Amino acid sequence: MLNTTDILETITMIRDEHLDIRTVTMGVSLLDCLDADAARSCEKIYEKITRRAERLVPVCDAIETKYGIPIINKRISVTPVAFAVGASGGDPVAFARTLDRAAAAVGVNFIGGFSALVQKGFAAGDLALIEAIPEALAVTERVCSSVNVGSTKAGIHMDAVRMMGEAIVRTAELTADRQCIGAAKLVVFCNAAEDNPFMAGAFHGVGEPDCVINVGVSGPGAVRAAVEQAPKDADLSEIAEIIKKTAFKVTRMGQLVGAEAAGLLGVPFGIVDLSLAPTPAIGDSVAYILEEIGLAQTGACGTTAALAMLNDAVKKGGVMASSSVGGLSGAFIPVSEDAGMIAAATSGALTIEKLEAMTAVCSVGLDMIILPGDTPPAVISALIADEAAIGMVNSKTTAVRVIPAIGKKVGDVLEFGGLLGSGPVMKISTIDPSVFVARGGRIPAPIQSLKN
Repeated sequence: MLNTTDILETITMIRDEHLDIRTVTMGVSLLDCLDADAARSCEKIYEKITRRAERLVPVCDAIETKYGIPIINKRISVTPVAFAVGASGGDPVAFARTLDRAAAAVGVNFIGGFSALVQKGFAAGDLALIEAIPEALAVTERVCSSVNVGSTKAGIHMDAVRMMGEAIVRTAELTADRQCIGAAKLVVFCNAAEDNPFMAGAFHGVGEPDCVINVGVSGPGAVRAAVEQAPKDADLSEIAEIIKKTAFKVTRMGQLVGAEAAGLLGVPFGIVDLSLAPTPAIGDSVAYILEEIGLAQTGACGTTAALAMLNDAVKKGGVMASSSVGGLSGAFIPVSEDAGMIAAATSGALTIEKLEAMTAVCSVGLDMIILPGDTPPAVISALIADEAAIGMVNSKTTAVRVIPAIGKKVGDVLEFGGLLGSGPVMKISTIDPSVFVARGGRIPAPIQSLKN
């Protein structure tokens, strides 16, 4: 039976609290496109993506009109391109250009999967792809890249970690005339999720169906508003219950959109990723939820505890609202994409060290953090290693997406615009870790990996 109150609440969430479907992402397998001839492989990839996704944007637009639910992004993820590079021995940049052309042809804003999974070592195609990342992201508009350098089962591949620190700096340098945007499209993972619909880290896992629809919901503004309306003497158990109930409603909307999109497109419905994904819009902020819970400003002592409670409540509320929850699912803390995080970083309340502590309990990791342009690659590699260690030991996904702001120093601002927002250049310790990073090899998997 329809509940009029719930309907009105949802309308208010959409109209006043920035509630939306952040992304409908179509995953497309490229395994049947592998070919010893690189040009032929690119032809197959372009044909399959454009055939499978030709109706993705029109179908999402029709669902928006039917239900009045904003669907902000329509995206595609593909099997890690390192497989195609390894099979053909071709130029990875040619594959990136093919992805970019296909994404433009079907009208999506991003395509993820210029990726490699190297947590235990380099296979055919992996090294070539990693070395090509800076150029590939510089010459394309829609392509996103990710590399998984560690896992709880495999440990941390430090040779790959060293290479990714260098790749991030070089990518920023090659796109310095465009606010270093290339680095904003590059993520380094530990325990990467193979059904993640969010960019820049989305790729289509090899165990996924040939084609699938995954949905990422949002809703930090709706959660903040619900907490704001709670009684002022409500204790934290009651606040957690309020967050759970709100997350349930948000996720039900994602389930509805995902199931309908999959049905109209004739492909399986995969998962709802119930992460709270903020935007630079005032009010649409994870940081503001934490402050509504009771912190004077995000970054204060208590921030990690409040975020842990929020993350847990979102998962508990959302998991009952969907037939299949997956992806990352929790709360994102991207500095440049969250108005409250921007304010806290600008005032000095939020530091990289505090953000690193928060990543132990959030959805992903160090996300959209702007560093001084002269940050040494070894420092970035060491930061990646730290973050991967948190993910490895805690059996969770962690990631690093940092942007060295070429030519800028601490306190300057880098402007991306749109959902990527803007942010202050943050201070990072530059005490030299280069000897540690240069040792290479692999940090062994922790004892908790032995679960069989």
